[in-house]
Amino acid sequence: MDNRSAKYRAFFAQLICTAAKAADPRLEEAFRTVRREPFVGPGPWSICLGGHPYVVTPDDDPAFLYQNALLALDPARGLNIGMPSAHAYWLTGCAVREGETVIQIGAGSGYYTAILAHLVGPGGRVHAYEIDERLAGLARDNLKDVAHVDVRDRSGIASDLPAADVIYVCAGAAQPAAEWLEALRPGGRLVFPLAPEGTLGGMLMITRPDDGAIWPAKFLSRAQFIGCAGLQDEDAARRLAEAFAKGWESVQSLRRDGALDETCWFAGEGWWLSTAPAPMPTGLVQPHADITQV
Repeated sequence: MDNRSAKYRAFFAQLICTAAKAADPRLEEAFRTVRREPFVGPGPWSICLGGHPYVVTPDDDPAFLYQNALLALDPARGLNIGMPSAHAYWLTGCAVREGETVIQIGAGSGYYTAILAHLVGPGGRVHAYEIDERLAGLARDNLKDVAHVDVRDRSGIASDLPAADVIYVCAGAAQPAAEWLEALRPGGRLVFPLAPEGTLGGMLMITRPDDGAIWPAKFLSRAQFIGCAGLQDEDAARRLAEAFAKGWESVQSLRRDGALDETCWFAGEGWWLSTAPAPMPTGLVQPHADITQV
């Protein structure tokens, strides 16, 4: 069975990294190396493509796990291990490097935590936050042998977050948490779904400059997630839906002060997104509009 799993993983890794246009061979290696079986639990499993009902696998053949599909952790609540090609694309966008420190918000059972740990290597660190006590327990058990990972069973919206090079958020929000922005080191990247619960939004990447209140920002793709507790807002959800309906590819910067002007794409409390560029470049990742559900 282990040999079959390794064969499936090799094909799976190549397939999803090709779909994600991922050029970093370390990402394919991470998906090829990390087994999915421990993170989803014993089969049969509930699997779906985004926006469609779950389908239960006929048995526990691991071949069913190595699909570009959602794997249910809690079908009743719609909690899943997210779409692999989407995460591969977003991880390509934020370019996680060896030796970096990563904060993951919404670790689930720890599968993408393990992928992040592989990318940063033993010289890096991954701090994983999971507010659901049961899922945090599963993640802690699944990752107990990875020395450079720690799992914290509490909210990732806190003033005591460690300094990080990358913050990777797997829960939808109506705004970037100020605590996330403050935890980023200069040059650090925050990738989060600007997508309140129930809203098709977008995966936004914000880069912290060395100084100043104008931060490079761009949407990597559309995205929809389970909501992040504490960052929901019905009015913002309505206004974001209207903003996305008018286009999203033109966003180039996050402004943390200054009066709104004609370049404003969307405004929150104390922050706004602009179609005008920031002083530093936003990177070369091209928007990928067909990645949505995770």
